[in-house]
Amino acid sequence: MPDLPHLLAFIAAGWLLNLTPGPDVLYVVTNSLRSGVRAGIMAGLGITTGCFVHIFAAAVGVGTLMATSATAFTVLKYIGAAYLLYLGVRMVLSRAKPPTDLRAEAAAGGERSLKAIFLGGFWTNVLNPKVALFFLAFVPQFIAPGAGNTALYFVLLGVLFNINAIPVNVGWAVAAGWMARRSAVQKGMHWLDRAAGVLFIGFGLKLAFTDAPAVRVGR
Repeated sequence: MPDLPHLLAFIAAGWLLNLTPGPDVLYVVTNSLRSGVRAGIMAGLGITTGCFVHIFAAAVGVGTLMATSATAFTVLKYIGAAYLLYLGVRMVLSRAKPPTDLRAEAAAGGERSLKAIFLGGFWTNVLNPKVALFFLAFVPQFIAPGAGNTALYFVLLGVLFNINAIPVNVGWAVAAGWMARRSAVQKGMHWLDRAAGVLFIGFGLKLAFTDAPAVRVGR
């Protein structure tokens, strides 16, 4: 394991990376705006669970396969892109709801199934091969050369990264839930949905046209 200064640097870098807007942050914020803080937190938990899949997969070698096999990367890339495009198109084509309906929906914790929101966040992450490549490129930098049982250290650091992401996602959910109570935001919610949908479509297209990068595995 890294010493204390390197461990603190790892934690700080993880927080900065999790604060960076992307599909995960957008998914948390969108669900919190529409269905309340609980929905946003559940979206974040789904994303975190998806990250655990990549962490353990990378530790056992699946992530390395993804980094070295163009076919494996391409298959998962197109599945993930299609899912992001599906989410985006659904949001763009969604019907506008009166502010009173939105308030009732949020007050009820989002009658839309919290399980569905959780699974949406889970699949948004699992089907993105760039998440696996990120862990392969980022985490090994904090494992000392010659460290025994590298896979165990990889998992421990990956778990720490994920745990540190939870308060960040909760913060996004709470901030978005607070914004949703503003009348101006409620009146413009339909346009916010459309804007978020366009962003998801953009993320999906970007992923679809992404080439498999060369990733250095280990140190």
